[in-house]
Parts: sequence; structure tokens; C-alpha cells
Amino acid sequence: MRTDAFALRHIGPRESQLPEMLKTINASDLDQLVYETIPDDIRLKAPLDLDPAMTEFEFMDHITKLGAKNKVFSTYIGLGYHAAIVPAVIQRNILENPGWYTAYTPYQAEIAQGRLEAILNFQTVVIELSGMEIANASLLDEGTAAAEAMALLFDVRTRDQKKNNVNKFFVSEEILPQTLSVLQTRSTPIGIELVVGNHETFDFSAEFFGAMLQYPGKHGQVHDYSGFIAKAKEKEIKTAVAADILSLVKLTSPGEMGADVVVGTSQRFGIPLGYGGPHAAFFTTKEEYKRSMPGRIIGVTQDVNGNRALRMALQTREQHIKRDKATSNICTAQVLLAVMAGMYAVYHGPKGLQYIAEKVHASAVTTVEALNKLGIYQSNTAYFDTILLKADAQKVKAIAEKNEVNFYYPDNNSIQIAFNETVSTDDINKIIRIFAEAVGKESITIKDLEADKNYGDGMERQSTFLQHDVFNSYHSESALMRYIKKLERKDLSLNHSMISLGSCTMKLNAAAEMLPLSMATWNNIHPFAPLNQAEGYQTMLKKLEHQLNVVTGFAGTTLQPNSGAQGEYAGLMVIRAYHLSRGDHHRNVCLIPSSAHGTNPASAAMAGMKIVVTKTLENGNMDVEDLRAKAIEHKDDLSCLMVTYPSTHGVYESAIREITQIIHDNGGQVYMDGANMNAQVGLTNPATIGADVCHLNLHKTFAIPHGGGGPGVGPICVAEHLVPFLPTNPVIPTGGNAAITAISAAPWGSALVCLISYGYISMLGAEGLTSATKHAILNANYIKTKLESYYPILYTGERNRVAHEMILDCRSFKQNGIEVSDIAKRLMDYGFHAPTVSFPVAGTLMVEPTESEDLSELDRFCDAMISIRKEIENSNAEDTNNVLKNAPHTLAMLTADSWSLPYTREQAAFPLEYISENKFWPSVRRVDDAYGDRNLICSCAPIEAYMEN
Repeated sequence: MRTDAFALRHIGPRESQLPEMLKTINASDLDQLVYETIPDDIRLKAPLDLDPAMTEFEFMDHITKLGAKNKVFSTYIGLGYHAAIVPAVIQRNILENPGWYTAYTPYQAEIAQGRLEAILNFQTVVIELSGMEIANASLLDEGTAAAEAMALLFDVRTRDQKKNNVNKFFVSEEILPQTLSVLQTRSTPIGIELVVGNHETFDFSAEFFGAMLQYPGKHGQVHDYSGFIAKAKEKEIKTAVAADILSLVKLTSPGEMGADVVVGTSQRFGIPLGYGGPHAAFFTTKEEYKRSMPGRIIGVTQDVNGNRALRMALQTREQHIKRDKATSNICTAQVLLAVMAGMYAVYHGPKGLQYIAEKVHASAVTTVEALNKLGIYQSNTAYFDTILLKADAQKVKAIAEKNEVNFYYPDNNSIQIAFNETVSTDDINKIIRIFAEAVGKESITIKDLEADKNYGDGMERQSTFLQHDVFNSYHSESALMRYIKKLERKDLSLNHSMISLGSCTMKLNAAAEMLPLSMATWNNIHPFAPLNQAEGYQTMLKKLEHQLNVVTGFAGTTLQPNSGAQGEYAGLMVIRAYHLSRGDHHRNVCLIPSSAHGTNPASAAMAGMKIVVTKTLENGNMDVEDLRAKAIEHKDDLSCLMVTYPSTHGVYESAIREITQIIHDNGGQVYMDGANMNAQVGLTNPATIGADVCHLNLHKTFAIPHGGGGPGVGPICVAEHLVPFLPTNPVIPTGGNAAITAISAAPWGSALVCLISYGYISMLGAEGLTSATKHAILNANYIKTKLESYYPILYTGERNRVAHEMILDCRSFKQNGIEVSDIAKRLMDYGFHAPTVSFPVAGTLMVEPTESEDLSELDRFCDAMISIRKEIENSNAEDTNNVLKNAPHTLAMLTADSWSLPYTREQAAFPLEYISENKFWPSVRRVDDAYGDRNLICSCAPIEAYMEN
């Protein structure tokens, strides 16, 4: 046995366990199982054409040498990205800690209280710094957050504005270039007309519903926008401000100026540059717009005992409810990065943040004063951290790069320098020497930073912020380390037990894949650094694109979309561009099966498409005849079909080739949702089934950790005819020769975490990837066989097999008074996170074990489900005081002096023997969602200040 083979460590079932598992499912070997599961006509005939698998040691040597090809210069480019110091205590205890990075989205609040508190801290930080009333749990990046702000303001237009179809949106020419590009992408399909101009000469006519401002501006100028915003309000024009978070520590907040929405990125709060991401964007607004907010909100509520508890509020995954009426398709966040940014604020506190901001500003002021003495002047009348100098850009650039320094050069006579918290007096002196050489003068040496301020008249912040105890208590490493650990203990993550979430593929995130994220040669590169300084990144990203092309059978890939929902949108926008290029402007009908994930219709609506829903048969498959009829009916206007494969019901539909051919015969394209790609890799692929484009969830199939609800990466892979339309970036061009504008802010999206998927594919190789898929199918069918006599399996394939996941039907248990949510809560007592609840069918559980779990863990889960089934049998509709209805049971309940429940403490907490060896205790009892929605609180303000007596 090769003990250095990565597949041996990634794939859970041991070779010695296979005979028992195969016997249980009545298959002679894995090949028979594949034959009985995947339709004959779509199985691949040859192995994937990938490089041989590396061992973990070989990969670490490879990635270290590749990283050495990146040049880590002192970078002052700015444009929304700045070098930041990641406190070691946060790097080690959060970024590098599987207790934080392997957690799932906190849908089961009782076992996610630590993560929820950390996100609440983040929301508090951005609410108070922005001067707004409500925040969400983060968005993907500043560019897409700005686009979400535009969409919100469009959605909340006044009645008269909607009646008169007012659709113009003003964007200040001070906006960051990548943000403008994303706004251009997102505005056109939904009928918004962008008008870019000077905010000082804006005419405030009734044709406009909203405006977007940058604070400070892209060249560093600090503007007082209070007058602009006041005039806009008079004309019923709502205003969004994209703001630099560190500047808000010292500058008057946009909320105090009267803004309606404030967005930005929290990257400066201790998040690595990472060649563009992942970084947590923030989105804050007024409470009156809470029902139109995108993404998730973490709110305060109480549990059944009246104790304080946290949970996700307001059903904010709005696309599952509104579907094609949704204004956003966002179903994820950047939770891991938001947690880090929030902890950065906890660690430094308000005084520490003020010190950092003052140092950054002083660095800028000191440099300006020194350069003035050299006869080099800058043009910003007020600034925080970014100065705009007039000099020969080409001469300065040559000298700067010789000294391993990057500035930004807006034109041939301008140099822009953005200062950050890493800057020292030595760095400032190097900058001065560069300019002195450029103008042929003797340099000036500074020893101390200037204390002068140049924020602009009346622009210095007067209001306090972060006065809550949490931001004033944990400023030593030991204190913060213990606080982080206290929160971690409240959360169930993959380092405790299997998380068998159907549609979400919670597989192992191997340590060897994660280690490069901490390397300075990878995490400290600016996304707009010259390409010759990112040779390692360029090699890795191109190789990953090639690997994904091989896996999908397609010709081209873009890694730019930084979530699965962004990938969906990108795929549809590429299809749209293809039709437009052929003069088919009328092709806007998108067929979507009724069983589709809610992001599908939401994405189609955002892409300006008309959604036509196709029927699903009783066996869970698409109704081919209904699809055919609707494709023919709309053949003149058909744009595409959105299809998930295997289906959302966990079945490889045998008619898939016929389905895709119907679409092509009627002039449409086929978009395949890659949510279930873990059941395809190495066995079939999107090109083989007849798709034209697919998105991939790298945070599912390709091992990027979920991190409590993000980061995600959602690249799209496309057939040859769609390659020209892959998206570009306005600063570093990417994509095809007829590229659409940007999908997200950075050229390659969240490039840093692409290292994980690159490692996953490189260490598994073709054989390992295929074996992983086979074992994912094996594990799912093993659970199916073990549980099908206790829980009906809702859908199976033609040979009674499931794909990599299955749906357990729990609807009949209502006769015993038990809802599917009761089973989900009871599983916590057994030490498991619940499978996916009530999706895609209400009253069901969708189970996906992945290939990472071995036989003993699968058996523990099955034993728990069987034990719960017996508990259901002993329940009745009249009895609501039973072990299921009272679940989960906390340590406080079990150790209380009195016990009045009609079952024993042992039945409550230790229903099976294995639990006592590794007990996980939920920290609160069942939360009251309705109470939280009635009393929405989404910041750290003391709960007593809001609750009614």
C-alpha cells in the first residue's frame, strides 16, 4: 500500500471496508455500481488527461518553488486593495483552524452560536463605522456589493418613479474602475441606464432614482458629500456610498452625511491581499430597507427558555422564496473573512484602530511634505491615505520597479501612492529616494512621522464607535485566543463529525491544500500588480483552468466569479453575449425545471431573461415532453435551459442527452448547474451530456472550505463557441476577444483559495479524482441501503440507485406529531449536523456523505438516524413533551438540580453508546425565529436595550 498517496488520505472508506459495503448494497465492485448508476451513453470512455498525481510532500515542494516565482514588492497601488497585517493570533486560530474553516453556513443556529457571534461582531463594526442602521453578514467584494446597492435602490424606488419607469443611475467618475465595470455588467440586463459623471455638476433631474459615490475617491480625494446627498433627497434620489473602511475610523461617516446605503471591503482589517481575494465586502443600509437587503443578516433572538440566542434572520436567502422575482441571487457570504475582520476589530479595539488609521494618514502627510521639498507636488486638497503626484510616470515607474516598489500610474504624468498599515519610516524614505532619483536631486531622510492632518475642513469624525465590551476586552493574545476558543467550542464543524448536507458537498479540506494560503509569496500579491510579478500565480491559475477544462470537457474557463451564484450569473451573461453577437437580441427565454435551486431563476432574472418553468414527473425527473413542448413554443426566443446534473433529486436522468438536444434543435444553449459535479468527475462531464456552459462550486467539488458560509469560488467552463465572451477586467484585461465586462472586482476573483483546488486536483490526479467520485456514489448508496427500511427514499434511478446524495422522506411522521425540523434538532444530541432540511422537497432531508467519510462514520450516522426513527415511533401527535420536540438538550439542562421531563437524562443526551466518547453540547436550546423577526437586532448592542420587559 502506497502510504504517500494523497487519495489514501482524502478518500474515507478503507480498502478492507469495501467488501462489506459492496455486499450491503448488493454490488460486486465499484464498476458495477457505476454501471447501475450512470446512464451508459454518457459515461466517459477514457481516463482524464491530467498530470500524474503528486504526493503531499511533492506538492508542497512544487507550490513553494512556484510561489518563489511571485515577486513580493512593496505595493502602494491601492484601488480598494491594501497590504494588511494579519495578526498571528487570528491567522493561527481562525484562518488555519479547521474548527473555523470547515464549518457550514449557520442554518442550524443551536450548533453555530460561536460563528454567529463572530459575524454579529463584524456587522457591528461596519454598522458603526459606516453610520448606518443595519448590516448583512458580508458580501463577495466591493464591486459586487456596489452592484447589490444599485439593485436595492432600484427595487425601493418610489411609486411614482416605478410608474414613470425612472431608470437612470448616476455613478461618480471617482468610482473605482473595477466597480464601474461590475455596475455596467449588472445594470444593462435589468434595464438600468448608468450615467457616469462629475458629482459636483450633477443636475439632480427627475430621470434619476439613485447615485453611487466613492469615499474617498479613486485618486484619494476626500469629498464632503453631505450637500450632494441633501440635494438628492430633495429630488427623491437615493444615494449609495462605496467607502474605505479604515478611513471611516477618522472621517465623517457616510451615514452621518445622509447616505441610504454604504458598501465597501473589509480587506484592510487583517485580510491578506491574496491576488484579489477572498475578502469580505460589507453592506449597510437603513432599517426601512431590510426586506430588500441582499444576502444574510445575523440577528439576536431567544431560545425556548428565554435565553439570548443568535440566528440568521429574515429568511434572507430571498431567492428561495421570490425565485424569479428576487432582486439578488446571493446565497452565500464571505463568512471566514468576515470573522477575521471582526476579530481584527476586537483585537485592536477602537483605540487600536485609531492608532492604525492615524499612522497611515501620517505616513501620507509625511511623504507629501518631503516630496514638496523636492519640488514634487500632489493635487488632492484633502486625503486620507492616497496621494496623487505630478511627475514623469514612466521614469518613476522604471526606478520604482528597480527598487521593488509598485505605485499606480493613472496617466503618463501622474503617480498615485496609497499608504497602508505595513508602511514604516524606512519604506517612506525609499519612496522619497525613488522620486529624488527621478528628478535628479539629493534625497531627504525623515526620521519621524508628521502629526499634521489633511482630511479636509470639518471632515474629521466626531462620533464614537465600538464602545461595546467585546471590542474593549481582548487586546492581549492570550485573551483573544481564549475568546476565539470559547466561540469555537459552540460550533459543530467537520473536525467533530460528518456534515452530510445534500447539495453542499462538505468534504475533507486537506491540510496540505490549505498550507500555501499562509505563505507570503502567495498571500501578499496585489491583484493589479504587473503580470511579470505574478508568474507563480499566472502559472497556477492557467494550470487550474486547464485542469477544469479537462474535467468538464470544455474549451475555456474563467476563475473570476467568486461564488456559485456569481458563476450562474456569469454563465447566463456569456450565453446572452453569444446570442447578441449573432444578432439574436430577442432570445431571452430561459427554461428552468420546477425542481431547480432557487438561485437559478434569480440569476436568470438578473440576466434579463424571461423564466419559463418546466414540469417535473412524479419520479423526480424532468418532464421531457413538457420541456419539448415549451422549447418548441418558444423556439424563436429561446435563450437557454438551466439544468442541474445529476438532478437536484439525486438522480442521473437517462434522458439528459435527449433534453440537451431538444434545446439545441430550438436555437438555445444549455447551462449546467455544477452543484452536483462531485458525482461527475472522471465518470462523465458537462460536455458529454450536451451542455454548453457550466459553473463549478470549487467550495464543494474541489475542496475549498465553506468557512461557515464562504469563501466560495464559482468559475464557469464553456464550449469553444463561448470562449470569446468570458469576462474581462478594466485594470488587468482577462477573458476572450469579445469579453463581457467584469463579473466581480478582481481579475481572477478569489485567486488565493484557488490554490486549494489546484492542490486537490494535482494531488489526486486522474485516477484519484475518478476514485473519489466512485466512493462518493458508494457512500451515498450505502446510507440509502442502511436507511431505506426506516425512511422512504424519495427518488432513485432506473436501477434503484442514487447518485452522490439522496432524499429521505419524513412527511409521514407528521402523524406522530414530528416535523422534519425536529429530526434536525435531535441529530444535534447525537453529535451530527442535520442534512439539508426541506430542500428541494418540503418535509424531507437531503443526505450527501461525500467520499471523505469512512465506514465507521457512516455507520454512526446511520445508527443515529435509526435510533431517531425509533424515537419517532414512540411519539404521538398529542404529546409535545418528548425527546424530539425538546431537542436539542443542553449541558445546563442535564446538570440542573431538577429534571421533570418524561424521559431520562441519559435518553436525552446519550441515546447511543458512542456519544459519551465525544459528546458535543449545543450551547442554547431551540431558537425562536419568530421572536427574532419581530425584534430584529443585528449588532452587539446590549439585548436589554431592545427587549420589551
